[in-house]
Parts: sequence; C-alpha cells; structure tokens
Amino acid sequence: MDIYFRGTSDAHGVPRLYCECDVCAEARSTEGVNRRLRPSVQLFLNNHAPLWIDCGPDWYVQMEQAKVRFVQHMLITHAHFDHIGGLPQWYDQCRYVDLPAYLYAAAEVLDVIKERFPWISNKVQFITLDDGYTFANWHLSVWRVNHGHNGYSYGFRFEHLLEGVKWVYCPDSIALTEEQQQPLFDLDLLIIGTSFYKELFPMDTRSLYDVTEILECIKLWQPKQVRLTHLSHHIDVRESATLPEHVQYAQNKEPIKL
Repeated sequence: MDIYFRGTSDAHGVPRLYCECDVCAEARSTEGVNRRLRPSVQLFLNNHAPLWIDCGPDWYVQMEQAKVRFVQHMLITHAHFDHIGGLPQWYDQCRYVDLPAYLYAAAEVLDVIKERFPWISNKVQFITLDDGYTFANWHLSVWRVNHGHNGYSYGFRFEHLLEGVKWVYCPDSIALTEEQQQPLFDLDLLIIGTSFYKELFPMDTRSLYDVTEILECIKLWQPKQVRLTHLSHHIDVRESATLPEHVQYAQNKEPIKL
C-alpha cells in the first residue's frame, strides 16, 4: 500500500485568512512548506481501486493537485464539516462520470451524512464499516474514539491479512480510554492528529491531543513509525528537530509505503 497525504491541516487550513503569524506568512510564501489543506489521505492498493479517506471542503483542490480525475471509494471518519464538506462535489463527479461509487463509514456517521445530504444516496452506495470490511488483502476495522469538546470520531485500523502489517489513521481524538487505546498498540504506522505542539486551553474545551501528549502516548503504544496530521498554524513543520527520529509531521511529499 502507498499512502499519500492530500491534506494535513486542522479544520481552518493554513494559512488562516485572518492571520499574519510567522507560520501563516511562510505558508503564503513561494516555498510555503506550511501551506496545508484540510485533512485527508489517499491509499493505493494492489488489485483494488484507490481509497480516499475524508472529503473536506478542499477536496476539489486536492484532486487537482494530485491530478486525480475520479474517486470511486470514499471513506469517512466522522461527519464534521472539515471531513465531509466536499461530499456534494464528489457526488456531482460521480453523477457526471456515471460510474459506480461507494461511501464507507460507521452506521451512525452514514446516518448523519444521509440527513445532511439526502440526495447523495441517489447515486452512491452506502456501506457500513461497523463489522469491518476487506479491500483486497487489507482488512479495515473501525472503532469509536473520544473527540473531546467536538463529540466523537472513528479510528481506522488496517491490517494486511497475509503479511500482518498494521497501521491506523486517527485524525481526531483526545483522552482515549484504555479500551479505545487497544487498537493503537504495536503498529507499523500510526497517523494521528495533533493541532498544537503544546495546547494551553482548558481540557474541557479541547478536541485533539497535542504533540507533547502524543509523544508520551507512543512510549506506551510503541508504533514503529508516527506521522502527525491535523496541524494548525501553531505548528511549523520546519521545526521537526524536537521530534524523535521515528516521528514526523505529515507533509504532501513522497508516499509512505507499507
């Protein structure tokens, strides 16, 4: 599997329109390594059409940047705008291309999507992930995770049925219970959201771990590789020297190969 980051920002994007901080200023520059779109990844598997995870309001731009013309398989972690805001555009694409298309999510997430965008099911087949799903030799299982002040999200855990490779995509989580942490142990790769390096707001107002908290968590979880996504303008990806060698800020560069 090849994993491409198509977006790595928090819900606001970087640069923020109203902001003149150093990170936003750099993001507006010619180099702009901190320029980030709303979080999503695209997965390329052997013997299966590519999968796209989360379809935020930047989806159209992400497709153009990736030079991708059609997405057939769309997976959604949760029904917040920065993860589903692009679904109407995706639906229009599916309608005009007139090919089968599939939307995968936990049942309660699908219910919210059906309520907000009831016309999507006219063209797109909805598939629940509650009991897991297998794409080629990759089995996907999902579990509900605490999203703090913003309610809940779902983590996605992929495991190769033949080679035993395990990885997780969990862009929105905080204060996970012991039960919610179980799928995060002994992974080959963990992709997890951290909007701040150190978040100073009260815990009851927060919705994601910060970098310092995740660095403590991974001492327990022991993943082989970690990529931090959902990065706000409070994080400068040029300042990665403080991270352990196996931990990096996610960027739209070369794919991760598993």
